[in-house]
Amino acid sequence: MAEPRVIRIGGGSAYFADSAHGVPQLLAAGGLDYLVFDYLAEGSMGMLGRLRRADPPVRYPADFLNVHVGPYLHEIARQKIKVVANAGALDPLGLAQALEARIAAEGLSLTVAAVTGDELIDRVEQLRGQADMFTGAPFPDGVLTCNAYLGGFPIAAALGAGADIVVTGRVVDSAIVLGPLIHEFGWGQSDHDLLAAGTLAGHLLECSTQITGGTFTDWRAVESWETIGFPIGECHSDGSVVITKPEGSGGLVSVGTVAEQLLYEVSDPADYVVADVSCDFSEVRLEQQGPNRVRVSGAKGRPRTPFLKASVTHEAGWRAVGYQPIIGEEAGAKARRQGEALFARARALLRARNMADFTETEALVIGEEASFGAHARVQGAREVILKMTADHPSPEGAGLFAREQASGISTMSVGTGINIATSVLPLTGIFAFLLPRGEVEPTVTYGGRSWTVPTGTGETTAPAVHPVPVPERTDEEMTQADLIRLAWGRSGDKGSLFNLAVIARDPAYLPWIAAAMTPEAVGDWYRHFSPDGQPLDVDLYCAPGLNALNFVVRNSLDGGILRGKGLDPAAKGMAQVIMRFPVAIPTALAPAAPQDVTA
Repeated sequence: MAEPRVIRIGGGSAYFADSAHGVPQLLAAGGLDYLVFDYLAEGSMGMLGRLRRADPPVRYPADFLNVHVGPYLHEIARQKIKVVANAGALDPLGLAQALEARIAAEGLSLTVAAVTGDELIDRVEQLRGQADMFTGAPFPDGVLTCNAYLGGFPIAAALGAGADIVVTGRVVDSAIVLGPLIHEFGWGQSDHDLLAAGTLAGHLLECSTQITGGTFTDWRAVESWETIGFPIGECHSDGSVVITKPEGSGGLVSVGTVAEQLLYEVSDPADYVVADVSCDFSEVRLEQQGPNRVRVSGAKGRPRTPFLKASVTHEAGWRAVGYQPIIGEEAGAKARRQGEALFARARALLRARNMADFTETEALVIGEEASFGAHARVQGAREVILKMTADHPSPEGAGLFAREQASGISTMSVGTGINIATSVLPLTGIFAFLLPRGEVEPTVTYGGRSWTVPTGTGETTAPAVHPVPVPERTDEEMTQADLIRLAWGRSGDKGSLFNLAVIARDPAYLPWIAAAMTPEAVGDWYRHFSPDGQPLDVDLYCAPGLNALNFVVRNSLDGGILRGKGLDPAAKGMAQVIMRFPVAIPTALAPAAPQDVTA
């Protein structure tokens, strides 16, 4: 009996400027069927939207040609590896043509397809009645980009036509993996469980080394960051995938690293909606099959919805940022006073020139645990950095603050050093909405012809609801343990909210964690991120297959990665902020000794 067919996919990048080590490492590992690259996030779309207006215009990142794929075309061809990437950004056809020219110049016969149809920039005026799907805000002015998120079937169609390399514009991140799996295994649009499983494989692989030990809670357990392995997914026709990495590389593939990435930037694990399917990851199972090998199975799917998500980036004013070192006794107190004084001086100059006030200002003291609010343990530091942020409708207003804040070195606090950095940059806003899927026409261009791949229809279905576990007994002798001793944690932003995944190290811990970490308690812990200082609104979901809780903390990030003024607008550290949350747990169940990560 023939061995089951396995498709091996290497994750080459999590963003367009990801490490140059990934591709040569994965090629040296050998045995790959595909290399995939995720290039696009909201930040990169906004940046490219501005660069599209430049002279000459830039519509896609040069890294695909110059760093990740271009230098390795001969080896990719020799190993007969196919490549899928959303590197086409705002001009997939342009990137395809540039790639074809380079392939021809190097005497290779690789073929290239482009997937388009996501671009909505010419329809902005027709879309102005749309409201933001999260906040209800009206459609913005100053639009930079406007794109729908396409799915995996157009990619599969391009591969089915014979393309060796497929470049796309905006697609669902996981589609760069789902597309190849649809093509290889013949999955259809009604194979909901398989499409959900392929989406999960893509969700795990598209963030590159974040699944092989990068940003892992137990960082001491991760060997050799300098040679960390890029992920390889061994994908099976039943939808299961084994996550591993190149032999001899650094990093770690464990149940913990995979579980953290699985819940990264997920809201309801039972309702992860993408273009091709509505996914239920809540009962996914992770099995450690051996060193650096984790089998992932159990994803379920429901029919795709009638809508595609679309995203707009837009002009949102200008921002000046200054970083000043302040050294000496009571450095934090001096820094806070200095920040407010510098804002006042700049406002006086604005008034004198009949210019509008700053729309927002913020001063943060780096070095006294500003991210921890009432839970900070460092006070009275004698060396801090004052971060000042001033937003203004015009570059002139932001520039005025950038110039004036430098006066602190001679005008204000003793111990003020020379500015570490000062910048004036345009601000980008993000706006998301739902578009009926029939209004979008994904198009494949390959071999001198173009054809559309229908998005089909969809239906609205309800996700599963899993009750939060509760302790079976409450009459036991209890002790308190910090959350980090009981769980792994991962967090990430989506606009002004972030998700916090808490994954129990032992299933027996989960009910006790849930009893302590109520939505109200979590909202109160993060209250210092609230615009009004009140406890934040928090939604709680349970993923029993992963022994995990997933919290969605709302209105907490001041606009997120594109707009946030804090130290962590991408919410990468929000899980770390809550790792000392106290959990009451039976003494008999508590870990015998602290985890190494707490040392």
